[in-house]
Amino acid sequence: MRDLALVAARDVPADRRRGGELRVLLGPRTVGSTSGFMGVATMEPGERIAEHYHPYSEEFLYVARGAITVDLDDEPVALTAGEALFVARNVRHRLRNTGDVPAEVVFHLGPLAPRPELGHVDTELVEQRDGS
Repeated sequence: MRDLALVAARDVPADRRRGGELRVLLGPRTVGSTSGFMGVATMEPGERIAEHYHPYSEEFLYVARGAITVDLDDEPVALTAGEALFVARNVRHRLRNTGDVPAEVVFHLGPLAPRPELGHVDTELVEQRDGS
């Protein structure tokens, strides 16, 4: 198959800087994509991904397992497995695992920001698991 770009979640190191475990599976660094990126977020019960927004990208979320609450500009939206949510550009959002089991969320963002450091704006900090 021509131009096959297969990436397994188990082969991508987890990014824990914003809470949860984020893995970008298909993106500019992993497969050379130019229109957006896709990945998976895993959160244990009670865990969250810190509030942030994307000035250039829309975000699409799909809950593959568990239950989460997404706070959109401080308005909570509950989602369970099999449900999806659209997050528009510049909308502040955080993800919280409000269920009793680990949650797995597939995310896609597009289009890409002009430079990676412009694509994600943090609006709160998350305490790291090791207390730092």
